[in-house]
Amino acid sequence: MPPTCFTEAPFAAAAGGVRVAIRLTPRARADRLDGIARSADGAPVLKASVTAPPAEGRANDALLALLAKSWGVPRRDLAIVGGARSRNKTVHVTGDPAELLKRLAVLLVSLPIA
Repeated sequence: MPPTCFTEAPFAAAAGGVRVAIRLTPRARADRLDGIARSADGAPVLKASVTAPPAEGRANDALLALLAKSWGVPRRDLAIVGGARSRNKTVHVTGDPAELLKRLAVLLVSLPIA
C-alpha cells in the first residue's frame, strides 16, 4: 500500500489530488530529481534541482516543468501551493488521489535516499 502521509513519504492525499513536499535548489548544474531527504524537522522531502535562478518565479516554473516531465502529468495539473518564495515548497498535483499516490510511489521508489 502506498504511503499516505508525510511521515512515510514526501507526498500525501489532499482534496482533489496529492500534495508533495519539495526542497528546491536553484542555479544547479542540471534540472533533476535528486532523491528523498529529511527536512530540519525530520519530515521527508523530495529534493529537486533546477538551473534557473530564483528570480521572478523562474525556478518555480522550472520545477513545475521538471515534475511534469518526470511524472508524465500535464503542467496545468501542477501548482505550488506553499513556499513560492522559499526553497521548501508544497506542490499540489491535481487528479484522483488514489491513482496519483500509487503512481508517485512507483516513480519515487527509484530515487536515492539522501
